[in-house]
Amino acid sequence: MSESRSRRLRDATTAGPVTRPDEPYPRTPRGLHRAGIESGAMWYTAPSLLFMLFVIIPAFNAPSVLRTLAIIVLALVFSAMFLYLPGMKRFSTEVGVGYIGVMWVVLALLTLVIGSNVLYMVMFVQISHTIALPWKLARAVVLPITLLVCGGAVLFEQWTAIILAVVGLLISLGVGYGIEREILRERLARAEQRNAVLAVAAERERIGRDIHDILGHSLTTITVSAQLAQRLAATDPDAARAQMAEVERISRQSLADVRATVSGMQEVRAATEIASARSVLTAAGIEADVPAALPDLDDARAELFGYVIREAVTNVVRHSRATRCSIRVEPCSVSVADDGVGIPRGRSRSGLDGLARRVAEGGGELTVLSGEETDSGTGTVLTARLASDARDADADADARRPLDEGARRG
Repeated sequence: MSESRSRRLRDATTAGPVTRPDEPYPRTPRGLHRAGIESGAMWYTAPSLLFMLFVIIPAFNAPSVLRTLAIIVLALVFSAMFLYLPGMKRFSTEVGVGYIGVMWVVLALLTLVIGSNVLYMVMFVQISHTIALPWKLARAVVLPITLLVCGGAVLFEQWTAIILAVVGLLISLGVGYGIEREILRERLARAEQRNAVLAVAAERERIGRDIHDILGHSLTTITVSAQLAQRLAATDPDAARAQMAEVERISRQSLADVRATVSGMQEVRAATEIASARSVLTAAGIEADVPAALPDLDDARAELFGYVIREAVTNVVRHSRATRCSIRVEPCSVSVADDGVGIPRGRSRSGLDGLARRVAEGGGELTVLSGEETDSGTGTVLTARLASDARDADADADARRPLDEGARRG
């Protein structure tokens, strides 16, 4: 056997628990325990286990001690599996299907020892499918289970089981809808993060292209002119000096172009400030609600909106004690709202004066509402509005003024 084959065999025999790239936990009881604990949702499944008393209490009236022990052991195993169900969301669908399969085996064994009383466990079965399986698959299974249990309950006259089946169906629908919304929210967050990464990559590519275009041609020209001046130095000093003067002119122009490019890299833009705001707010423990895409903004508005977002988010992080901050960008306005303590009465708002002057210079108006002035009655809402057209700025300001005054009175 070759050394490489021996190494592969040794690695295979000493490998740890089976894992997959999309599963952060190994497929072991320890991995399931970690997944369940770190899911933070076991506190929601634990109270439901009180309904297992419908199964455990009658077990003490069983005709034999062996049957009593069997019922209790199987009920506890089923309860433990139900308790750790939230951890299944951190594993693949095939693991969830296998987990549900084991629960069905335990349920079948319980049916052998308690008979029709197993119908009282319908809620556990419905919710288990909803949590462990993808919602599209779970909802195709939960309704047939409900109908099957209701039919069995009518056959065995277990009327309480029908009520539990209906309640379990409603709970499953609610849980499934909530899980689906959370999954969509996580996908949206990942998409926004991916868009931010792509935007940064595109900006780096643009900068690299600009530098190449600026320096590539200039350095080539400088090299050719320097070589020509070197050849002319002995035969035509005046021409050599002219070439060196050209080298100096091109180098100065290249330096100016590079400085302009670097200055452009440092300009404030709404898109970059939103990406920065998301990171800063998240690091401060504040939920960030920011747009995934921006309207088409010209350079002046993109820069102005960037300054507004930067200043507003800085104030949110420093002073608001907020738990949530939302940023909204429209073609003619940008607003930043938080649910914090607002600006206390009597406290100066002079820190925003510079921003207000900047917005005014851009032909707009900065509005700051705090506490009872806002629609929610709490927090702070900072809004910068610009006229859609410079020619309509005065008319637009006149049309907005009554609304702004009414908002302040409200």
